[in-house]
Amino acid sequence: KMTQQMRDLQLAQARKPPGPSSPNAAKRLYRNLSGKFRVNYTSFDEGSLVGRGEKEKLRKSYLFQSNAALFEAVELQDFDRVQEMLKHYSPEELDLNTPNSEGLLPLDIAIMTNNAPIARALLQAGAKESPHFVSLESRSLHLSTLVREAEQRVNELMAQVVNEAPNADCSEKEKQLKAWEWRFRLYKRMKAGFEHARVPDAPSSVHLSVASSTSLQVTFWEPLSVNSAVVTKYKVEWSCSPTFSPLLGEAVIDKLKDLHFTIQGLVSGTAYHVRVSAYNMKGWGPPQASTPPFAIPSNWREYDGRAPRRRGQAEALDHLLGQVKTVHQHCICHEPCKNQPQSRKHSVSKSLKHLFHPGSKFLKTLKRGLYLTAIFYKDDNILVTHEDQIPVVEIDDTYSCLLMQDFLWLTKVSCMWDEILWLRQCVTVSQSSCSCILQTRFKMLLAISQMQGLLGIQDLGQVFFEPIKDKQGNILIVTLKEVKTNQTFESVRWVPICKLQSGRKSVSSPEEPTALDTLLISLQDKLAYHQRSSHALSPGLYLGYLKLCSAVDQIRVLVPEQLPNILCHVKIRSNPNISREEWEWLQKMASVEEPVPTEPETDRSQNPLFQELQVAIKELMTLVNIPLQEAKDFRLYSQEVLDFGDQVSFLLLLPPSDDVCTAPGQNNPYTPRSGFLTLPLQIFELGEER
Repeated sequence: KMTQQMRDLQLAQARKPPGPSSPNAAKRLYRNLSGKFRVNYTSFDEGSLVGRGEKEKLRKSYLFQSNAALFEAVELQDFDRVQEMLKHYSPEELDLNTPNSEGLLPLDIAIMTNNAPIARALLQAGAKESPHFVSLESRSLHLSTLVREAEQRVNELMAQVVNEAPNADCSEKEKQLKAWEWRFRLYKRMKAGFEHARVPDAPSSVHLSVASSTSLQVTFWEPLSVNSAVVTKYKVEWSCSPTFSPLLGEAVIDKLKDLHFTIQGLVSGTAYHVRVSAYNMKGWGPPQASTPPFAIPSNWREYDGRAPRRRGQAEALDHLLGQVKTVHQHCICHEPCKNQPQSRKHSVSKSLKHLFHPGSKFLKTLKRGLYLTAIFYKDDNILVTHEDQIPVVEIDDTYSCLLMQDFLWLTKVSCMWDEILWLRQCVTVSQSSCSCILQTRFKMLLAISQMQGLLGIQDLGQVFFEPIKDKQGNILIVTLKEVKTNQTFESVRWVPICKLQSGRKSVSSPEEPTALDTLLISLQDKLAYHQRSSHALSPGLYLGYLKLCSAVDQIRVLVPEQLPNILCHVKIRSNPNISREEWEWLQKMASVEEPVPTEPETDRSQNPLFQELQVAIKELMTLVNIPLQEAKDFRLYSQEVLDFGDQVSFLLLLPPSDDVCTAPGQNNPYTPRSGFLTLPLQIFELGEER
């Protein structure tokens, strides 16, 4: 019999203990199991068990129980319990795709009882249908066998209960009878669900788009009617013929968390037709053709054969840096570093003194000058010196040169923290010929080396986009770095940020706080900025807004506070690729100097990119507080698509030429709402690279 074959196969794989004999028993098992998993299982360690073998035996016992509890939750159609188990335990812990003694998987029971919510949850967790149901006949035969055997068992137990005198054994038989009656009803419901089901309808919609010059993206939606059976997989087919004869390829998708598929390895410039069909336990339904009916793999670069802007740039820069290092190996600027007996002796003396005063290198207070501070944080903790001070070292106590240019130079240095010693050798010059700027930058490198040496780490992190100044003449440059691991540093220790802020005794007045007090007050804001500046955009095509403002010594760019490493933007669509046809349309629109599309036009309603841009422009104008009628004078940057890797690309929306950059003293009538800030252009470029 089919059922006996299933059981023999299961016994060959692993012997599994029987599940609970009744719904109430299942509930008790689940409650006990949940408690054991939450308390005992997660607290195992080597010292709590006699040996590793006992630990493994106990773990397997819990896995067996979890599998039984999941089966019972599915059979009872308890969606909340199924969800909770899938949330807290992995498919391996739940033994999700191992059949029970009846040859069934949890997903089989869910789909044959037509419990769509549980079936979808199981599918998203990676559940599969039993591979033994190779045909409709085999599934029907297996269900009929289960029903017949359950009915036979019910009749046998009923006869025993009726004929035996009341005793302990009879009471146990009654419990078994109730359990088998419940299972008999379950199997009949599964058999009826299978018999009444029909193949699913076609997917309700299939969208086809160009993903690259060799691939197409297919996105589809569930059928409007599944005909009393849950869809468990989809089939994507493609061909160069609208009749799909011959068929060039097909793919079956059984991971249904995201209903999309990318067809790879296609020929650029060739038209492909695509269709999708759905499957349930009754078989494949009719296919649904895509919209548009075909697509041609291509990329906007094919329009004029343009190569990627950044191709080979990293290699070229590495080669250039290597050449510079080679030239500087015998440079005269290294001579002061070769003959320094007195300086070395003095350095040794200072090092010995440092052994007795471990905190003497870090400053407690600022005394009118330029300083460097390094903020290392992990969760809600921050690194401080043994005297509960933020690590601060002095750069220059007589600083009087233009700060912004030196500051921007230092932000570039932050990209090569490991090369500070070499940079110091390159910048070293004799005092007689040393300019003010060169002296300041050399002192910056000395301060960086000092901070690195005291902390015992090279990478000081990212430079905050503006230094902190106070009315006492102090300037504080801040670096920020998040520590992911339990890393230890020299001369410093971890303390909670709130403890540091509440415990510091300010030496300044609230009206005129020192730079250190200002840093502590705004510490959370700076940490939030640092974390946000490392966030990445989700894959897709975006519309960015370029707005600059100039000052005497710098140009700043408008960015959102929530993502300061990217221009103000809205998402156009999830597909980042601009096809050749779409780029040709954008070029045509730019050549005739047409305004950006803000209002619907009937003759272009069939162009998907036109419709997507309309929606995106309206959303972007609302975001940056610009009236929509003003956008008619804006234009799309038509020289190139800005690609950030393979998954993110940008189209730029530009104001009129005279308004791209606001000059000093010029009023901007449309000030963005809160949630934006302006970064120095060089800082923004560095953040974009990170």
